[in-house]
Amino acid sequence: MPQIRKMKADDLESVASIAAAVFAAPWSKQGFAEALPMENACFLVAQEGEEILGYCGLFLAADEGEILNVAVSPAFQGRGVADRMLTALLVEGERSGVHRFFLEVRVSNVAAIRLYQKHGFSIQGIRKNFYAESQEDAYVMNRIDAGTE
Repeated sequence: MPQIRKMKADDLESVASIAAAVFAAPWSKQGFAEALPMENACFLVAQEGEEILGYCGLFLAADEGEILNVAVSPAFQGRGVADRMLTALLVEGERSGVHRFFLEVRVSNVAAIRLYQKHGFSIQGIRKNFYAESQEDAYVMNRIDAGTE
């Protein structure tokens, strides 16, 4: 079972490698290095032994949190790693006062959409041609904690 923990500078090489394997327009190692120390950012990794299996990130603004990425190395997909990371990320956000989470996800990424729905997210709209490299649309999904609507 992987350990979920806060991302450290030592993780950046592995994280950038996972991003490059998973995304058509990945963040660079430099992009992660610049975002990691930001006060309004939270980045987590899933680690098993010495290996980083995946990562996720959240930007915070007042009581809102924008989920940036939930990415798992192709070799470890389908094993519940993303589910565990997302659970931990939502807890971290809630600890920081987040009551509304939102994200964009490719309309074709059925596995991710199901994962987000499992965690209480719902589709709120579509951003046309959101992904520049493919002109693919994105669903805008959000989750609002009960009692804060």
